[in-house]
Amino acid sequence: MSATKNSKRTSIILLGMATLIGLWVSAAFVGALHQTNWQFGELARQYMLATGMMKPMHTLVDFYSHIKGIEYLICVAFFVAFPVFFKYVNQEKRTIQVGK
Repeated sequence: MSATKNSKRTSIILLGMATLIGLWVSAAFVGALHQTNWQFGELARQYMLATGMMKPMHTLVDFYSHIKGIEYLICVAFFVAFPVFFKYVNQEKRTIQVGK
């Protein structure tokens, strides 16, 4: 068996496996969307709850603590970005003379 036939056979096997995996992923995604009544937002919410990226908030204190943490992150970003922006805006404009 030559190297090209072996390479072609390997390519066909890999393509077949990739196709099967793609079909499986598509079927799983369509099934999950069907369970959530075709609502992508609800599917994303369930995924984030299941993986721990989002936690359910049961009380006002939970919600306030979450918002307060986000507020602190926004403040830190502003305190870093504002001096950089201020320095950029207040740069001296220099004129450069081009040779005559």
